[in-house]
Amino acid sequence: MAGPPLRFGPMNAMQTAKDAKVAVVTGAGSGIGRAVAVELLRAGWSVALAGRRPETLEETAGLVPEGASLAVRTDVSRPDDVAALFTATVERFGRLDLLFNNAGTFGPGGVPVEELPYEAWRHVVDTNLNGAFLCAQAAYRLMKEQDPQGGRIINNGSISAHTPRPLSVAYTATKHALTGLTKSLSLDGRPYRIAVGQIDIGNAATDMTERMRTGALQANGEIAPEPVMDVADVARTVRHMAELPLEANVQFATVLATAMPYVGRG
Repeated sequence: MAGPPLRFGPMNAMQTAKDAKVAVVTGAGSGIGRAVAVELLRAGWSVALAGRRPETLEETAGLVPEGASLAVRTDVSRPDDVAALFTATVERFGRLDLLFNNAGTFGPGGVPVEELPYEAWRHVVDTNLNGAFLCAQAAYRLMKEQDPQGGRIINNGSISAHTPRPLSVAYTATKHALTGLTKSLSLDGRPYRIAVGQIDIGNAATDMTERMRTGALQANGEIAPEPVMDVADVARTVRHMAELPLEANVQFATVLATAMPYVGRG
């Protein structure tokens, strides 16, 4: 059983600007989630930081010490953890304007389909797809009932939502499914001013993509280094999507290192 959520950071709601927008960022302890959380905090947003490791959430919060942040230890694959996350967010900040559905895992890399353990498949599906659904469902419930009504959900898809890498069946399948989740949520959210979009990211420079610099398996069987882009460019794109009025929506955005082997044949 998961323990109670771990929370830290400023707890006095009066310290938060009354007109500040409120976001939940999952996977906020590192990589893209951390970069987006920091970008939003620096722009004056109030941000609930969600992740499995308290120490990395604390590091993220410390990067913007003047920011209005709340960290909640969360395993997005656990319904009780997700419920506690959104309850804590509303108790602290009063509403929810944005969910950045970012938590995810590649799973074991380089494993052929016929050798992939079911437990590994299930872990990727539980994190990337089921976790995204649980968080979107919780956000949807709040956004539908709050006053003023509405909000925005941005799902972190991937280049793999379009084109797979070799030996990545679990990750690729979940990212394709996430595109369907985005479309369905977007359609169902229309009557309630809930805008839902997806950002598909290719080779942002994070710890998870460090191997791209030294060499990644290509479709022709070769190992080749790939270019990466600054993760801050991704964060700025998410902020742009987040700060649009609810009457406008970026349904799908693709942000990638310009020369990565994706468009065409490489």
